[in-house]
Amino acid sequence: MRIVVARRVSQGFFLLLFFWFCLVATVGGGFLQLRGWPINWLLSLDPLPALGTMLATRTLYAPLLWGLGVLALTLFVGRFFCGFICPLGTLNQMTGWLARLGRAPKDRAEDNRPSRAQVVKYALLAFFLGCAALGGLQTGLLDPLPLVFRSVNLALLPLADPGIGVVHDAPRHYEGVWWIGLMLLAILALNAVRPRFFCRFICPLGALFGLAARVAPWRIGKATDKSCGDCRLCESHCEGGCRPSGRLVISECLLCCNCLDRCPSGRIGFAGRASAAGETAVPDFSRRGAVALLAAGTAGVFSAPLWRVEDAAGLGRSPSLIRPPGSLDEERFLARCIRCGQCMRACPSNIIQPSVTTAGLIGLWTPVLNYRLGRSGCQPNCIACGQVCPTAAIRPLSLQEKLGQGEYAAAGPIRLGTAFVDRTRCLPWAMGRPCIVCQEVCPVSPKAIGVRTVFEPVFGGAVDIADAKGAVLALAAAPGTGRSFGSGDYYLRPAGFPDAAARRIVSLSGASLTLEKPLPDLGQGRRAAIVVRLQQPHVDPARCVGCGMCEHECPVSGLRAIRVTRENESRSGPGRMLA
Repeated sequence: MRIVVARRVSQGFFLLLFFWFCLVATVGGGFLQLRGWPINWLLSLDPLPALGTMLATRTLYAPLLWGLGVLALTLFVGRFFCGFICPLGTLNQMTGWLARLGRAPKDRAEDNRPSRAQVVKYALLAFFLGCAALGGLQTGLLDPLPLVFRSVNLALLPLADPGIGVVHDAPRHYEGVWWIGLMLLAILALNAVRPRFFCRFICPLGALFGLAARVAPWRIGKATDKSCGDCRLCESHCEGGCRPSGRLVISECLLCCNCLDRCPSGRIGFAGRASAAGETAVPDFSRRGAVALLAAGTAGVFSAPLWRVEDAAGLGRSPSLIRPPGSLDEERFLARCIRCGQCMRACPSNIIQPSVTTAGLIGLWTPVLNYRLGRSGCQPNCIACGQVCPTAAIRPLSLQEKLGQGEYAAAGPIRLGTAFVDRTRCLPWAMGRPCIVCQEVCPVSPKAIGVRTVFEPVFGGAVDIADAKGAVLALAAAPGTGRSFGSGDYYLRPAGFPDAAARRIVSLSGASLTLEKPLPDLGQGRRAAIVVRLQQPHVDPARCVGCGMCEHECPVSGLRAIRVTRENESRSGPGRMLA
């Protein structure tokens, strides 16, 4: 089998595997659902999160050891991951090939010439590693594996839901996702400018592999330094822009093997020796190149304290910044999260959203909870997000630990925050309208939301009794408040006697009013007042776990009348309200 055919088969296999892992990352036990599929395996092959978390946390999460194995193999054979495995690299190669169909070999060779701008990705790598060194892991913003998982999970797959139900039986919504989708489209569109534009000029993972490939003993190169002539077929099909016909730019070779396959004279091969025509590498570690990379790394180191001045991760962070259950404290969470979107994709309630402004620039696209979206709050029996996190930024929980049962009873349940009633927007508090939705949907037992019952006169609810026959009263005129008095929350009592007994109104039709029981001392010519029974909600912070069921179901649209904030969250000591 030709090496190019083997490479295409490998690319096709890993691309299909990538889409399969995205498709099945849905909670459930069906074949097309999360039933033990290793959906994070491709992410584990990426050595950049492993290196970044090692710098940020001084530890290595065991599943990330796969990435170090890939990096070790790159030290021997070069950038095989870029040429044979990377799904974003495959998509870039496909779109670049489509953009150049019909172009002359001379024009394609011109597009594939090496460029000084290819050093940019090494500067980005130095910047991101500098950030990680001080605990601000940002590699996931441009790391190709988290980037493509995030884009497909949040921007592409939801397009298959409305009216189709391929993945979910209801549409999925993600805040600010158009930025994520636009970024992927831009990356693919740039391949019309240069083949594999992202891989050549931007990809920090490619830069890491490029540094490793400089010392690889096995490499593609020319077997003889004799002139090749003018065919340049190898350069017209080169994916890395590494000048295979001349002095090879070894760090930029993606092992696409097109030059090896296309060379009509067989001068190019893959062997354990340097190219006979000579080699060079990017970046140039001369004085100028070293200073440029040092400057990029220093910029990353000094940018991390600037994020702390912003204090988006400290005491000044937004009260609405609520992380998924099992999330580490904010500093360690930001040192581990790679913004892959796996937790957002797996959440059955669709409440885990990519942060746009809530967590500041340092937390861009990290997962936050938004209880206004999705189907419900955080379901008590769901622990999916921690099970799919590839870096343990959200640590895996057991149901017992989340609910505070069994051996975790003494510690209590995992608290995401605390619900607060906004009395200026709550219907029973501010509008004199009956509502008990938040208390009814509270899943905590005993309930964390209690009510205090009060009776308040209805504005414009005073009526005159024309005739009384037991529990049936004829009114002099029908009340004009526009309310449904037969709902069971409205009562009638003698006017001017706030302590007098009241009777529930069963029905009111026109000027005929029926009570549950006759009301003594209420006869013809008497005046009565309609009062409403209001059950005003109160939250017990000792019981509230911040699940957000109340906020999601609150009938007040827009800014909810009951809202969960991060106070009293389990993951952060400074946020505790209770000892």
